[in-house]
Amino acid sequence: MTRRRVVVTGLGCVSPVGNTVAEAWSNLLAGQSGIGPITRFDASAMSCRIVGEVKNFDLESYISAKEARTMDKFIHYGIAAAAQAIQDAGLPTGDALGEEEACRTGVVIGSGIGGLATD
Repeated sequence: MTRRRVVVTGLGCVSPVGNTVAEAWSNLLAGQSGIGPITRFDASAMSCRIVGEVKNFDLESYISAKEARTMDKFIHYGIAAAAQAIQDAGLPTGDALGEEEACRTGVVIGSGIGGLATD
């Protein structure tokens, strides 16, 4: 097995504790929790009514509302975090990224769960 080196050059974050790396890190250092009551649906009939929801997320900073209607909310968050990581890395976007650079660039996404709202 050959070992390949990987370099992390940019970070992005959309989470219950913050919608950017700086905001999330600052809130974590301050001991702020991202856990609170469920606000996206009526949870009164459920035994558990707490959740870690992403709050104050500005979707249209990343994609249009029209485009967003074709995706689940967790995809919106992934796109935003990836866009933040690309900007943080100082990489060119769109066609400005050369073919070789594009083939050597990747994004790793961590998501606990997604698509629960999908019918």
